Amino acid sequence: MTARRRFRDVIRIGPVQVATSYDGRGRDKHTAACTAPRCGFSADYDSRAAAELAGRTHRCQV
Repeated sequence: MTARRRFRDVIRIGPVQVATSYDGRGRDKHTAACTAPRCGFSADYDSRAAAELAGRTHRCQV
């Protein structure tokens, strides 16, 4: 069963969205996900700076 995440502080850097949410244990997790069709890039990070850096440096392979 997957957990429903409630995202906050959502920003968009090109095709990548960066957002903050709580994980199952109440800690902050930061997610970067590409919204381009057929890209499939998404990753969770412990710091907001790391997620924003991933969003700025991501290049779609499609």
